[in-house]
Amino acid sequence: MDLVKMGQKAVIAKYELQKLTSEKKRYVLKAAAKGLVADTENILEENAKDIKRGEENGMHPGMLDRLRLSKERIAAMAEGLEQVAELDDPVGDVMEEFTRPNGLKISKVRVPFGVIGIIYESRPNVTADAFGLCFQSGNAVILKGGSDALKSNMAIAASIRNALKENGVCQDALQLIESTDREVTSRFMKLNQYVDVLIPRGGAGLIRSVVENSTIPVIETGTGNCHIYVDEYADLEKALPIIINAKTQRIGVCNACESLIVHRAIADSFLPKLAQALHAKDVEIRGDEMACSLIGDAQKATEEDYGKEYLDYIISIKTVEAIEEAIAHINKYNTKHSEAIITENAENARMFLNEVDAACVYVNASTRFTDGFEFGFGAEIGISTQKMHARGPMGLRELTSYKYLIEGEGQIR
Repeated sequence: MDLVKMGQKAVIAKYELQKLTSEKKRYVLKAAAKGLVADTENILEENAKDIKRGEENGMHPGMLDRLRLSKERIAAMAEGLEQVAELDDPVGDVMEEFTRPNGLKISKVRVPFGVIGIIYESRPNVTADAFGLCFQSGNAVILKGGSDALKSNMAIAASIRNALKENGVCQDALQLIESTDREVTSRFMKLNQYVDVLIPRGGAGLIRSVVENSTIPVIETGTGNCHIYVDEYADLEKALPIIINAKTQRIGVCNACESLIVHRAIADSFLPKLAQALHAKDVEIRGDEMACSLIGDAQKATEEDYGKEYLDYIISIKTVEAIEEAIAHINKYNTKHSEAIITENAENARMFLNEVDAACVYVNASTRFTDGFEFGFGAEIGISTQKMHARGPMGLRELTSYKYLIEGEGQIR
């Protein structure tokens, strides 16, 4: 792969994209959405090749779920592009303006980053989501997907590039690195002469590798060891479906619940019912001493269990004497992603919201809502777990920077 040439093409594309009107970007995104639907059969054929190879290689069911496409999932990708097209274009927004005593008029205005690089694993939907958000925010994008999803990513990228070409837009607004060589990925991380920001989206190993090795500024997206704390004042009729949804609706996603904390005052009445519901979904339980005494077939949890993102039908359970203990446990073991409390006590809810260190903190709702689509962003680049620039689901605004525009009348210093 000639990565330098790709970088040079991306730089040319970024300046062309900055000239597009909001109306033109909206039209092109809708055309790309229609193209994905029209190309569904071809995309599914290529995805089937990835799935077959994954099964032959013994890929984990959770990862296979991330990889698998269907007509419905392709339609959802197209819908994501449609939604992004309807969102307000952030480019050019005046964030702040003021006049200095010397008469200089200063405006702080949103601008695209320029070229965004994204490295991701086994999620072909990211190919469309990333393009949509980057395009609408005026950025060119270079994508490096995982080898497991190569055929799927190539088919999706080809469909979108065709839509760009048919609508008179530079195809290099979207480029896909098709090499599966790890050395190519390493060289991509050093392309800071052309790429303005790099976003990793995947497991802990990938994210750590990018953070440690990239010379491009990185927006860190994180793994999801997400907790739900069932308070002593919880409505248990709410708690049960929230936990089942958060744990089992999709196991291979970063906003799934991996760890449960239960106040000991309600453990006797709640845990047996919860265990029955979890067993019905084939979820393995790993708990502390009290949890194991109340759930006959629960395994003893280890220190590793409390900090683990399973991406599997497994959940850890910790019992506590007080909300302060629950918050301390979460802040020790979480990945700063999404945390939830189930309670009818307003003071405890407020304490949890204020003291838990995470990008998204919920009261009486499933952690599965941490998602750009659910937040009304149309789609997302990822869930940022860092505290610089962007945090939580990253939509259009998070893919822009700003610059100052200064107007004078001959002032000198």
